[in-house]
Amino acid sequence: MEEPQSLIIHVGDQALLAFIGYLVLIVVVGLLAARFSSKGISNFFIGGRQMNMFVVAISAVVSGRSAWLLLGFTGMSYAMGFSALWAAAGYIIAEFFLFFYYAPRLRRFSEKTDCITIPDFFEERFADRTGVLRALVSAIIIIFMLAYVSAQFVAGGKTFSAGFDLTPSQGILLTAIIILFYTIVGGFLAVSVTDTIQGVIMVIALLVLPVIVIIHLGGFAAFYQQASLIYTPGGQFTNAFSLGTGALIGFLGIGLGSVGNPHIIARYMSIKDPEKLKMTAYVGTTANVLMATGALFTGMAGRIYFPDTSMLPLQDAENLYPALASEHLHPVMFGVVIASIFAAIMSTADSQLLVAASALVRDIYEKLFQKEKQISQQKLVAISRWSVLLLVILSLVLAFLAEDIVFWLVLFAWAGLGAALGPTSILALYWKNVTRKGVIAGIISGSVIVMVWNRIEFLKDFIYELVPAFFVAFLVTILVSKITNKAEDNENIYNNLLNKH
Repeated sequence: MEEPQSLIIHVGDQALLAFIGYLVLIVVVGLLAARFSSKGISNFFIGGRQMNMFVVAISAVVSGRSAWLLLGFTGMSYAMGFSALWAAAGYIIAEFFLFFYYAPRLRRFSEKTDCITIPDFFEERFADRTGVLRALVSAIIIIFMLAYVSAQFVAGGKTFSAGFDLTPSQGILLTAIIILFYTIVGGFLAVSVTDTIQGVIMVIALLVLPVIVIIHLGGFAAFYQQASLIYTPGGQFTNAFSLGTGALIGFLGIGLGSVGNPHIIARYMSIKDPEKLKMTAYVGTTANVLMATGALFTGMAGRIYFPDTSMLPLQDAENLYPALASEHLHPVMFGVVIASIFAAIMSTADSQLLVAASALVRDIYEKLFQKEKQISQQKLVAISRWSVLLLVILSLVLAFLAEDIVFWLVLFAWAGLGAALGPTSILALYWKNVTRKGVIAGIISGSVIVMVWNRIEFLKDFIYELVPAFFVAFLVTILVSKITNKAEDNENIYNNLLNKH
């Protein structure tokens, strides 16, 4: 029997021009935003709290999706079928409630206390003048963000090598250069506006492609009939419940990471009118649902069109999305699809670079090492730009060392940040008796459990490390807070800063 041949993707001139046009647009946005972002560190890192509701909604959900949605989730849907939807359901539900309840309280608190970063929030919430809490949170952010950004660079390398005549290493380097330019020039405003543009591109591409593929397969009825004949190790391809209990809980638990990922949380702090955050919840959730639905059906339709991974570029299911697009779309639209993959990568990497840079400049340099000195806003912005460059270089080194484990890095970083900062920030906002020592214990326990659980194979196979780490960190924070509550005057801080809002 003849072996199936792997698909080789060829990018024509029209597709290349469409992709280049997209890149030019992103660069122009960065240049236009440069003047605004240069005015001060608040403008550079959270847009001076002047961001539009629609921009906040789209940029918040897009910055949380990364290349995982277009490459990883479509590959998961290709392998698992309809049951993959639970991986999207977890974060969609979680982020709706974050917009609705968590975000308004955090936004008002951050304005009242002039918080620009998550470490700012923790320090002000607990009146911690020792610097220990700020240093700990900053270290957690920088460590996990470097892993996260490097994963986006690797995904960019994959995209360029699959769609253009470049090696993965060349693609990684080009990805880093493009992201570096508009992030370092335009700051948060450029990042948020480009994320919004990129979000619209992602929604369009993810809805158009599966519809066209399903039409080519003979319509939805024919698609469903063929899909129902496919069986996975878990059961029928079209059965949403062909998962074990551990896998189902782990998939839903992905949403727990949203509350602890600072590149998402920073969007809540940036909105101009906090009263509009509830409407933002509906806009953001709609975008999340549309993107996840498109990615799910792209993976399932792709399984019918390419029944064996050996037919895909590099025999990798994560290359399904561009492979399907090259077969079914007009060259210009194919260029848009390539742009949408790159958009997913950039919308996450740029936001994470800003968060990590803010931890270096605002939290470590300004608030810890130079806290007795008055530093001009222009100097802080200049240092912030150099910090972005440094972080890109460090991420590049990690990316070249870890080219083959891109989505492991994403899930690991997502879990680490979610478990360390998620339960502790929720308790800090909603429980008056939580203490500084309780939060420190929760941050450390959440981080350690993620790292240990991920390295023990049978535990990792049983359930995603974020789930046990999140709940252990939650319980540890409560227990230590109860033990240390009498030693810390947190109730007055809570009443003064939070309860009134």
